[in-house]
Amino acid sequence: MTLELLKKLCLINGTSGDEGKVRDFIISEISGYCDYTVDPLGSIIAYKKGANRSKNKVMISAHMDEVGMIVTSIKSDGTLTVSAVGGIDARVAIGRQVLVGDNNIAGVIGAKAVHNLSADEKKTAPKFSSLYVDIGTANKEESEKLVSLGDRVHFSSEFLAFGDGYIKGKAIDDRFGCAVMIELIKSELPYDCVFTFVVQEEVGLRGARSAAYSVDPDFALVLEATTAADIPLASAEKRCCELGKGAVVSHMDRSTIYDKELYNISRDEAEKQGIAWQTKTMVAGGNDSGAIHISRGGVRTMAISAPCRYLHSPSCVVKISDLEACEKLAEVMIEKMCTI
Repeated sequence: MTLELLKKLCLINGTSGDEGKVRDFIISEISGYCDYTVDPLGSIIAYKKGANRSKNKVMISAHMDEVGMIVTSIKSDGTLTVSAVGGIDARVAIGRQVLVGDNNIAGVIGAKAVHNLSADEKKTAPKFSSLYVDIGTANKEESEKLVSLGDRVHFSSEFLAFGDGYIKGKAIDDRFGCAVMIELIKSELPYDCVFTFVVQEEVGLRGARSAAYSVDPDFALVLEATTAADIPLASAEKRCCELGKGAVVSHMDRSTIYDKELYNISRDEAEKQGIAWQTKTMVAGGNDSGAIHISRGGVRTMAISAPCRYLHSPSCVVKISDLEACEKLAEVMIEKMCTI
């Protein structure tokens, strides 16, 4: 996977329900390499012809949306109140630079000054209801000329390669999966496959639910990023997974118990082909597998995830070697699912 493609994807703004710019970019990349449709919710369903007809209908899926915020009111002093779109810890939002609406109005997320907090407030984590966005205006009237209720608010974050093979940026969850699928679509695949770039994962796996119903696959592979807590003071079992140890293949998370045979095949193939892999040490998180595996009469499903520090923040951190391991293992498992 080229880092330039991932960078372009991550720098596009596209919160849940507002993925249009991401979708347009993906379509510009895959046009001519496959046939595709866009479903009523806005997910892309792409049909890629391979060298051979697949024994099974295999669906590979990644979500286009990212976490963000939505403007809920404009206050008399010109500041904006917001609600989270997806699972964002309010503590990671305070002081962050953001972009508001289609015109990318610059702003900063603020909160009550620490010297004004009560004793009880100092003991509890802040909530989004206590935050606001400062866009540098003096009053409500000025702000209303720039933004509207319902405008999306995105983190403004540089995409940066740093250290020993690490990357930092917003929306790596799940533009990483989208990047892998784009490159697979552009490649010569051994078997026919269906790729779904889905919407609204961060607010309840909604796009995957409708896409899986439409595709009606026998097998599904979800490409994702997953929480890594490999930071100082985290005990071994609480680390969940670790950067630098390869692709993550899970037994279970909060939305899915994964197909055991597919898990075993992925483990055996990874070890046989020298692909670095690991499994989660906690039952945590979830992804579009939760909707896909119970679609229609049931779908045999597995997920391959990139371990990611500081997930759902402006500064997601991943390691390039893990992304490469995910892509290699995905190629292997797609072929296995087509012929099993």
